[in-house]
Amino acid sequence: MSEGAYQRLWESSHVTLQELLDQEQPLLEPVPDRERQSFQYRLASLYLHYLGLLRRFDTVYDQMVQPQKRRLLRRLLDGVAGRVLELKDELVHADLCENHCLDRVLQDLKLTPADLEVPIPKYFLLEQSTTVRERGLILAEILSRLEPVSSQKSVTGMHRTEAIILVQKAERARQGRLRATFMQEIRRDEEQDRRIQEDGWHKFSQGQAAVTIQKVWKGYLQRKCTQQDRRMEMEFIGMLPSPNQVEHLSIISQARLVEDVRRLRQMEKEEEFRAAMVKAHDSLVETEGPDMKEKMKEQIRQWFIECHDLTGRFPDYPDASSGGSYSIFADKTPEQVRMELEMQVQENRKKEQEKSKEKGKDEKEKKKGKEEKAKKGEVDAVLQVLPSKFIPRICAGHEEYLNTWKNRCESIHPSQNYDSETLREEKRKEVELEIRIQVDELMRQELRNLRLAVDKEEERPLRAPKKTPGKKTGKKKEKDLTSDRSVESLYEELVISGLLRKSESVALKDYIGDFLYLGSTLSLAKKLPMPSLFDIRQNVALYAVLRLGSPDIHIMAPLIRSILLVGPSGMGKKMLVKAVCTETGANLFDLSPENLLGKYPGRNGTQMMVHIVFKDETEYAAPPWGAVTQFTLRCEVARLLQPSVIWIGSAEKNFYKKIPKEDKEMDPKRIKKDLTKALRLLTPGDRVMLIGTTSRPQLAEMRGLCRVYERILFMPRPDYASRYVLWKRMIEARGIQPTQHLDISALAKVSDGYTPGHILQAIQSVLSERRFLQLSKRPLVASEFLGQLVKLDPVYREEEESLKDWYFKTPLGKKSMKHRVDQLEAEEAKLDKEKKKRK
Repeated sequence: MSEGAYQRLWESSHVTLQELLDQEQPLLEPVPDRERQSFQYRLASLYLHYLGLLRRFDTVYDQMVQPQKRRLLRRLLDGVAGRVLELKDELVHADLCENHCLDRVLQDLKLTPADLEVPIPKYFLLEQSTTVRERGLILAEILSRLEPVSSQKSVTGMHRTEAIILVQKAERARQGRLRATFMQEIRRDEEQDRRIQEDGWHKFSQGQAAVTIQKVWKGYLQRKCTQQDRRMEMEFIGMLPSPNQVEHLSIISQARLVEDVRRLRQMEKEEEFRAAMVKAHDSLVETEGPDMKEKMKEQIRQWFIECHDLTGRFPDYPDASSGGSYSIFADKTPEQVRMELEMQVQENRKKEQEKSKEKGKDEKEKKKGKEEKAKKGEVDAVLQVLPSKFIPRICAGHEEYLNTWKNRCESIHPSQNYDSETLREEKRKEVELEIRIQVDELMRQELRNLRLAVDKEEERPLRAPKKTPGKKTGKKKEKDLTSDRSVESLYEELVISGLLRKSESVALKDYIGDFLYLGSTLSLAKKLPMPSLFDIRQNVALYAVLRLGSPDIHIMAPLIRSILLVGPSGMGKKMLVKAVCTETGANLFDLSPENLLGKYPGRNGTQMMVHIVFKDETEYAAPPWGAVTQFTLRCEVARLLQPSVIWIGSAEKNFYKKIPKEDKEMDPKRIKKDLTKALRLLTPGDRVMLIGTTSRPQLAEMRGLCRVYERILFMPRPDYASRYVLWKRMIEARGIQPTQHLDISALAKVSDGYTPGHILQAIQSVLSERRFLQLSKRPLVASEFLGQLVKLDPVYREEEESLKDWYFKTPLGKKSMKHRVDQLEAEEAKLDKEKKKRK
């Protein structure tokens, strides 16, 4: 797509955005609980539309070059992403569950399940690619120091890469020997021809001439066939790429080249724009600054005089925290300020007269209201969406687009340079604010002098805000156990001790699963739909990736500090943790009980360990991995290195009801109190998330587990659709295209009860290198995988039912079950009434 195509996509996105903003106001009106289904439908529809808008804004922001448009698009992109998170939170409160049956809404809106996929903005990784790269170098350098210790261990066997290199060397030697023999024969033939020529030319007969021509032609054909066979052989052993791979690689390299050029252009334009911002600021301060200062002084002096004429006293000057004089003269002329002052005086007199009358009326109305409520009984519950924090930001961005960019002729800036007029307007506002702060300081002193000279009184002290009893104004400051340690030394200690690990690169899209197509049908049939693997991937993207990826989104979005992944072994819980780290460039802290065994022993050791990970009152000196500013901030080491993921495997062990004998040595509950205390320190803007994984939550104390983990995501066995996609994608990932001989549908049916880990294990066992070579003669069939599946233990129904029973004892599970029971009772009561009417 060209630049103009993305410009049109941006314009159409704002048309859609305007339609969505029009739907926001009706959503704030309360709805009776009996209209819950229509309320859920409206929420789901708005949620899907915002998802599509997020996908479009991400595409346009990634492709746009003009720096001013990119800044506006970034604000809109973060605002829409935050609104998606708010709507997700509202859907959870309305549906009373983490997964939502949106198949009917998708069908009505004529969308596909692909439109339900949560887009992860590309700038998450692009903006901190340098940080991630430098952090990787630091990790590699620290781990390289530990290699001499690990090299002492006896290593058996040979790595696959080394074996391939050894085979390739032997193959080159064999081919070299064959080539030497072949060249020796050629030289022998040439020697014979030379001797014949020296003896003299002789005439060939017709038969001899024909034989000579045949020999030459057959030699040519044989050389051509040999060259083709040699190429096929080299392709087979991996020393040459196949023609299809060459074409594919050329397309990919060309696309990457275009992308790299675009990234360079974006960086160049951004640097030009920053230089122009500094230049425009200095120019405005020099040329327009003195006039602005004098005009502000004159305006404020006029306000002093008018207030003194009306009230007989000079006014109190607004504090800097409330905006100073800007709060009085924001977009107002002196005449308007004078009119407002006169209106305020009159209103104050009227209010004093009406206060006494209203007191008596209010008391009577309160008594009447209480009596009416007592007569009616219980009031019907209502459903209502909370006011959004992101809508004002989205509206401001939309207004800026309409006022600045909608009707702008793009032919003026074909090279995507910044717009100087728009830049000067923006900088003029900044310069006005800077000058106003200076003017406010001068005018406060002038006001003091006027009071002393005219009213003969000193400055009236500002009233301090009243303190509410029972509330503490600040948090208790804890002792810093590592005040003399730098962030770099703590980072190195965490790596050496194994608490900070290098995460494997896993994309979230690699967590394969399909959409739940029969969710609404199951709900109508009074059956509780379980989340699919698609729902799990979507929830992880919403709760973890979107929040950790952007500081602006994290500050304003509903705060979620921890999530717990609950499901049988082999469901890919650890893979999801790695995917969150990969998609956001986050650090991975491993506080699993098994990993803490023998590290930081004793109570003091536990406090020190948690303190290093959650360090308080730390002065942040820019570490070598990409920070450019220095600031003091109350935060943890994880916050200093944010985004960060703190992973606890076997999370139930921290909250054991009764510690088993085999786990007493590791003391799994030792970090329970310190972990709970540290989590409370996390505030909006601290991109740190605790992710726990467990397959046996029944062993844990329910209350403590649910207090630490704010969101609990249940991961049941994959359904038929997900199993079908798993078999197909995993076989294709091995480089094999399924044929008609392979019945994937049959495999999906017989693998009911098996997890994605079981399916992957079966595929790896069957598709060995030897079997891969036999595919051309003997295609794959479904029966080959059955023998491997039989060797694996599936997730039995009793185990899954036990996990379901536990989940429905969680706070959200209890609400869901209670609501479901209430619905069934209401429907039964309705049927009974209809039966009585018929009788």
